[in-house]
Amino acid sequence: MTDIQELLLSRIRDVADYPEPGVMFKDITPLLADPAAFTALTDALARIAADTGATKVVGLEARGFILGAPVAVRAGLGFIPVRKAGKLPGATLRQAYDLEYGSAEIEVHAEDLTAGDRVLIVDDVLATGGTAEAAIHLIQRAGAEVSGLAVLMELGFLDGRARLEAALDGAPLQALLEV
Repeated sequence: MTDIQELLLSRIRDVADYPEPGVMFKDITPLLADPAAFTALTDALARIAADTGATKVVGLEARGFILGAPVAVRAGLGFIPVRKAGKLPGATLRQAYDLEYGSAEIEVHAEDLTAGDRVLIVDDVLATGGTAEAAIHLIQRAGAEVSGLAVLMELGFLDGRARLEAALDGAPLQALLEV
């Protein structure tokens, strides 16, 4: 484990039985409250943006906003929020996806992504991959290219990576931590 990984992992708190019994929630608020850890995380994700040739960063609601916006600033790129349906004014592109029990939709402003954009998707956790997969399809429908997907941590036991391989079409999926 690298020094950065040790630092990040030491600032993530396990919360048992949240939001329901049997779930071990990974709370990143202590990491965000620590300027050294948050800076290390931002720098690591900004390097990924540079390495993938990204021209824009997409953050997935809601914690992806917290991570993606400073990454975009650090990398000198634009930031695009991907929101839950109904949260953005004006013309949007919308993508539906299935959840374990039901479905959801996300959207982006139609004019924010265009052909020629190379987009790094940033989020805090990769779990089952449903939201990330929907974001990939949304970006592609806008005419942009996904340059990669970067997350703070991947919950490997939920196998989200396997779900995303085809959708990413060779673009890298990078997790700073694997749990």
